[in-house]
Amino acid sequence: MGRPITIGNVKIGGKAPLVLIAGPCVIENRLLVLKTASAIKRIAAKLKIPFIFKASYDKANRTSVKSFRGPGLDQGLEILKEVKARIGVPVLSDVHSVSEAEQAAQVLDVLQIPAFLCRQTDLLIAAGKTGKVVNIKKGQFLAPADITEAVKKIEYAGNRKILLTERGTSFGYNNLVTDFRSLAIMGETGYPVIFDATHSVQRPGGLGAVSGGNSEYIPLLSRCGVAAGCDGIFMEVHPDPSQALSDGPNMLPLNQLEKLLIDLKAIDKIVKR
Repeated sequence: MGRPITIGNVKIGGKAPLVLIAGPCVIENRLLVLKTASAIKRIAAKLKIPFIFKASYDKANRTSVKSFRGPGLDQGLEILKEVKARIGVPVLSDVHSVSEAEQAAQVLDVLQIPAFLCRQTDLLIAAGKTGKVVNIKKGQFLAPADITEAVKKIEYAGNRKILLTERGTSFGYNNLVTDFRSLAIMGETGYPVIFDATHSVQRPGGLGAVSGGNSEYIPLLSRCGVAAGCDGIFMEVHPDPSQALSDGPNMLPLNQLEKLLIDLKAIDKIVKR
């Protein structure tokens, strides 16, 4: 959709092939992260799909104060640094505050602005000033066209390396829906557009003290997003979502990833030919 942006050895946007952004929701431990990143890379390399690894070092907006948040900034960045070095892929993680941005940029290839923070001016400008690629997740409360104002805040910082991610829109209580027109509307900014197929099936606060989800719809929404022309697909992937410490109900089991990617690559080829 948008002008191509280069992230390490990955090109995203324009007529470039579909890019996969995938990994567990949160860094649960070093071994799980390295094993999952390695497994996803093998699958992506086999299918010749460019891959960016994602995992959060801190989930600062968990429903409950008792929920697992991750190892934190320092330890989390060390693990992501090891992923870059050993697995050889670009890495992405969430940045929640101005004070984190510069330190995170020393390791991350992509700084991600969480959906709930997509209007936070100081955070957007701080992320933009690092000079790194910034992925803005469109808030569940935001109209697609309104993402333009978030884009302008990054541009104000002198940065035009921007990705935009659709992750569903609030639909009543504890529910999200995806309006696929939003991919085209967000693409009018001129920047690449990502479709987050796993957070789009989330049911925020749907299980009371934690969020629920309908992971059975991930393949359906993924195919719809790629058919609508997105530049990249974002999926949270875990070896055993039932045991995950965050977002288990809306993560894709690792053993289902290859089959789904085969379908998505075929659809992407048709759309971009």
